[in-house]
Amino acid sequence: MNRSLTTHKTRTLVVFLAASLLMLVMTGRLDYLMLCRADHYGRMAEELHQRERTIKAARGRILDRNGTVLADNRTVCTVSVIHNQIQEPERVTEVLSQELGIPADGIRTKVEKYSAREIIKTNVDKETGDRIRALRLAGVKVDEDYKRYYPYDSLASKVLGFTGGDNQGIIGLEVRYEEYLKGQNGLILTMADAAGVELENAFEDRIEPVAGADLTVSLDVNIQTYAQQAALTVMEEKNAKKVSVIIMDPRNGEILAMVNVPEFNLNDPFTLNIEPEEGSAVSKQDLLNQMWRNPSINDTYEPGSTFKVITASAGLEAGVVGINDHFSCLGFRIVEDRKIRCHKVGGHGGETFLQATMNSCNPVFIDVGQRLGVERYYDYFTRFGLLGKTGVDLPGEAATIMHQKEKMGLVELATVSFGQSFQITPLQLITTVSSLINGGTRVTPHFGIRSVSADGESVHTFTYPVKEGIISAETSETVRYLLEQVVAEGGGRKAAVEGYRIGGKTATSEKLPRSLKKYISSFLGFAPADDPQVIALITIDEPEGVYYGGTIAAPVIADIYRNILPYLGIEAGEVAVDYSRKKTYTNP
Repeated sequence: MNRSLTTHKTRTLVVFLAASLLMLVMTGRLDYLMLCRADHYGRMAEELHQRERTIKAARGRILDRNGTVLADNRTVCTVSVIHNQIQEPERVTEVLSQELGIPADGIRTKVEKYSAREIIKTNVDKETGDRIRALRLAGVKVDEDYKRYYPYDSLASKVLGFTGGDNQGIIGLEVRYEEYLKGQNGLILTMADAAGVELENAFEDRIEPVAGADLTVSLDVNIQTYAQQAALTVMEEKNAKKVSVIIMDPRNGEILAMVNVPEFNLNDPFTLNIEPEEGSAVSKQDLLNQMWRNPSINDTYEPGSTFKVITASAGLEAGVVGINDHFSCLGFRIVEDRKIRCHKVGGHGGETFLQATMNSCNPVFIDVGQRLGVERYYDYFTRFGLLGKTGVDLPGEAATIMHQKEKMGLVELATVSFGQSFQITPLQLITTVSSLINGGTRVTPHFGIRSVSADGESVHTFTYPVKEGIISAETSETVRYLLEQVVAEGGGRKAAVEGYRIGGKTATSEKLPRSLKKYISSFLGFAPADDPQVIALITIDEPEGVYYGGTIAAPVIADIYRNILPYLGIEAGEVAVDYSRKKTYTNP
């Protein structure tokens, strides 16, 4: 009996102690939650009764160098529904279906869905949004938003790029300068009861959006327009696959125009303007990517004879050739076991290096390359900045595809000397030549000049790397002289513009595989030849009929220059070259 009583008392004591301990723990936990976590749970309770809607920030505009708007915003609306606030679901479904042109079944599904908010449609034009808002339908929200708008439709489409449904940049400058353009969204916070219905006359907290910064770029609408019209004309006349034109200031790398026709409509970027090749199983997305692609920076090609400018510059700088050095062209050169022909089958006969440049004679440039040798020639590639990327402020730039130095034999050296068996981008070519004619300073091609905040208080000026002394000023002057003679009396005569000193180089490069007999015709020219302020490169891909660069590409640049040189304030005058400083030069 006593033993049973003792056991009972023990159990009672254990239960009491356990209950006391549990109460102590619970009391401690309650004190912790009430004292230490009160703010946290207070915020949670507040959030439970808050409804949050985003106020979209206006995206910064893109302006050309003269302040002309290239990319702007239009006010649109986002229509959404909040299930717990809807009082007339069938009427809401009917009205939204009629106003927005959406099947009623799809809207009904969202109206009946238990969720904080369901978006019915974005990018609704403001007039429609205002009509829906005026009906004051319970549970229907109409919030103002912004949609990107491009006043010039297709102008510089592959440079500017466009934005997606969330107003974020997808390609081009829109994505490259996203951090400056995007802005900061605002918020509308309203209070709701336990059922999720907004409380009338309740306090509304509003965090205002901050608009994105405006971006000023180096493009000039007028120059871009001139160049695009000229490119379209030659593309249609020659039934070419595509045409690209780059116009740049060789002194600082500012790109005044970059045309890649056919362009696409920036206000309708998902509508294809190209057709798949017959029998091709290419998807629509692949075709869109192809349509959006910027050949000036994304694609490489064999430059052909325009690359002779690089060979000439390296040879002159290294002292392995002078403009009066004599050569003989029999119409070919034998390099190891390879017979490499000149474009003139019968050869040019005896000629100076100046004449060989004017004649675009392959054998002579092979000789210059052999004099340089692989090691030294490759060093100049590096020195000139050819082996890397230009650093342009656009995404997706391709790098030069060049032979590895250790695998570059005499045959490869010979073909590279006149612009074959390797590939570069058009932008890399024009940038490198700019550096060789501007006195020897390697510039970084670019579009971005500055960004300015919406309130005008914050201004950021973009800067870009330069590298001085890649060749001497004397060599640069000689290169300018050689190229001026190409236009004055050589193969680039059709690029001449009355009253202006123009320098340049033609090219006609055969595409791979050679058996297809398809060509890229090009011309690179600058003005004034004695003090270059503008340089341009045109590439015409797969022209039909006559395809020589000097015949079909050079006249296009001449036509562009007739328009833009006076516009740039470069005045015409009597062309009279003073050769007194170049006593070693002789007229061919």
